[in-house]
Amino acid sequence: DTRKGEQGSIAPQVNDETLLGWPDYQRGKVALIFSTLFAAPVRTKLGEWDQQCYASDEEAHMRYSMQLDAYDRLVDEHPEMYQKIETRSDLQSILTQWQRIDTEEHPVGLVTLMEGAEGVREPAELENWYQRGVRIIGPAWAGTRFCGGTREPGPLTKEGFALLERMAEFHLTLDLSHMDEQAALQALDTYPGAIIASHANALALLKESGSNRHLTDRVIQGLLERGGVIGIVPANGFLRPNWKEAGGRSSVTLDYFVAQMDYVCQMSGDALHIGIGSDFDGGFGLQSVPMEIDSIADVRKIIPILVQKGYTEADVAAIMGRNWLVHLQNTLPEVL
Repeated sequence: DTRKGEQGSIAPQVNDETLLGWPDYQRGKVALIFSTLFAAPVRTKLGEWDQQCYASDEEAHMRYSMQLDAYDRLVDEHPEMYQKIETRSDLQSILTQWQRIDTEEHPVGLVTLMEGAEGVREPAELENWYQRGVRIIGPAWAGTRFCGGTREPGPLTKEGFALLERMAEFHLTLDLSHMDEQAALQALDTYPGAIIASHANALALLKESGSNRHLTDRVIQGLLERGGVIGIVPANGFLRPNWKEAGGRSSVTLDYFVAQMDYVCQMSGDALHIGIGSDFDGGFGLQSVPMEIDSIADVRKIIPILVQKGYTEADVAAIMGRNWLVHLQNTLPEVL
């Protein structure tokens, strides 16, 4: 449905064909997603079509606010399809609705995640973002005034430490995705709250990439010690960096995706720190994912691969969603 709606538009030309759609959420049993707020600094703008960019803190604030407004409209106009998750009670409501067997369709829960936190003009604003439903914040995408990020390395700044201090007051989850290693290690040492990497892969299996976008073993070990969850990304560039030269999409299978999961599980000695971090809203689509995937529904095809590798039914359930649910149950407030 979404692909049909995007035919003739710029979207599939710049982001590939979409992997998301309401029927696919249902077929894939996608009960919960991290609904991202994201805008890029204007220095990274990819073309005139790339409108979600900002040139100042004020413009970043405006764009993030407008995106949050859009999620609010989506929920208000289609409550039978999408519901915001701000509390443990909201989460339990979604899970209860997915247990119903008298209907084939169930609502998708939206947990709001702010990626690249420059929409926060000053730490004092976090109370407003929290009241509006933001529950996870990643300080970086590219480098920000808070810390080094993808392709722009660097430590936490004075403003970064101030942001983390204020985040802790509201028990917000810190997302290390996109943070440079130096900044991530500082955050692991100093942030007292919950820490995750919502969408990031292990650098050890991607050494030829040379990118600071991926997680070093030091950062992974820090996340494991802090009880964090890492969402593995099934994007070909995050699974096999030379995939285009190696034969294109046909050269990447779901085995590469599972290998990333298995690497972290071997480090931790269990399957309690891994989840799906699809990033399917992240500027790529059908043409840039493993050949077995046609939509988000096909991520479930990793289940028999995990079983073949010796993962138990409980392990598979943890990887396919339970780990994220446990994290949310432990970090969301009971009520507002």
